[in-house]
Amino acid sequence: MVILLYAVIDLVSIGVKKSYSEIRFTPLLETIMTTIDIDENAVILVLNNILEAELAGVVRYTHYSLMVFGYNRIPIVSWMRGQANESLAHANEAGELITHLGGHPSLSIGTLLETHCHDIGDILKESLEHERLALGEYHRLLGLVSGRNILLEEYARAKIAQEEGHVGEVLKMLRKPGE
Repeated sequence: MVILLYAVIDLVSIGVKKSYSEIRFTPLLETIMTTIDIDENAVILVLNNILEAELAGVVRYTHYSLMVFGYNRIPIVSWMRGQANESLAHANEAGELITHLGGHPSLSIGTLLETHCHDIGDILKESLEHERLALGEYHRLLGLVSGRNILLEEYARAKIAQEEGHVGEVLKMLRKPGE
């Protein structure tokens, strides 16, 4: 879909007397939203996968925050609750994009792995798996829209950067001092 905007030059205000038929229309912006041959159904499917993964993140991180015990509980709980809140924000963004494209947001929640291992290391390993899953979906989205839809491409790139940051944070938390 290509939308053209035109500016009508107000010739009368600058002292030129012309009829409307003689007024030249000037293109201001050739495309507002570049949507070149995207497979909207495939994009909506991936966005729904993202929505479900992020909703699973809300549940997962909230659960993890309740299962942390020990000396470092307070900062770890705070970090996990922050991750839960961020996952909810990401789910909302994905849902808004789904409806923007005319789709219907899923009511499902992604896979919730419960190993019943609540050691911080185990929790972080589960968290890492979840972050990598979400990262994979954002990469799938980018592959579908790259060079075709600026809104979705920028969204995917921004989320990939955030998720890569999360993966890096978790990997650092899993390292022993001095490694």
